[in-house]
Amino acid sequence: MSSGTHPQHAALLAGRRDCQPIIARSKTIHAPIAPVAYDCVRLIFVRHGSAILLSEFGEKPVAVGDIVALAANTVCGSEPEGSITVTTLYLDRDYVIDQVFWQHAALLTDRWDAQDFADELYSEPAQILHLGEDRAGMLMPWLDELVSLSLDGPSPEKFYRMQALLFAVLDVITPYVKTTPARRSPTQRKANGPGLPRYRYLAPLRAEAHQAAALLRADIARRWTLESLASEVHLSRSRLSAVFVEAYGKTPLAYLNMLRAEAMARLLRDSDATIEAASKQVGWDSRSHAASVFRRSVGVTPSRYRSRVLNGV
Repeated sequence: MSSGTHPQHAALLAGRRDCQPIIARSKTIHAPIAPVAYDCVRLIFVRHGSAILLSEFGEKPVAVGDIVALAANTVCGSEPEGSITVTTLYLDRDYVIDQVFWQHAALLTDRWDAQDFADELYSEPAQILHLGEDRAGMLMPWLDELVSLSLDGPSPEKFYRMQALLFAVLDVITPYVKTTPARRSPTQRKANGPGLPRYRYLAPLRAEAHQAAALLRADIARRWTLESLASEVHLSRSRLSAVFVEAYGKTPLAYLNMLRAEAMARLLRDSDATIEAASKQVGWDSRSHAASVFRRSVGVTPSRYRSRVLNGV
């Protein structure tokens, strides 16, 4: 199901997704909509009428009081029974992953770990939540305000109000979402990935961990080894690893890779340096290794990252 015509909403999401993580739209639909997928999470609230959904769960009826929850890239269409009025929330996938990260931060290393965790936890990509007409009705003023706030496009002044309204809606509907038990524990966090942004513990840093991080930031291009860094801060390698992971959520060398990826991204944004020159400037002699670590950290290859910057995507 979609809350508007496909070309209009595809353009809407393509043009604003990077700067507007929440978009709300209401629409009355009279004609069938062919199955289509979006690169975002969709929550579709049925306000009036009914329809038959065509999705990964087969054909299912929906009516007033139902909410359709669709993961990103989940195909779904609809055949209205006469007509159906819906309000659809389009949520940027990275924004949703960020909320999952903070909700389950005790179990997760970084946002990349949160993405895998979310896929594991919400293993059913298409769900119908039966809240009932009365319970769903209490959401309608919040949904109407979300629609009103998002009609004029991105606005920093509206962000916190939109987020507050979204969280109020999610607080009501999440108990109805089916989840799959995720087998995680705090001891399973390996903290080896260079993922951005980094995990921060809200606690005082050990002096040695702070010193080690400062040394890495001051000379990211140096050929650091765990042994050389441990020597600088007068700790054994094992002890340094332990205090560093406790402070920063990742090993010293993973932290170094994160810093290099950040610096390389700045070079690709703000200078004309070639990808090979940028990788060497931050301390990676191998372009293929740089590309691999950069992609793990940033999510795209260096060439794709520069292309997005140049094209303003």
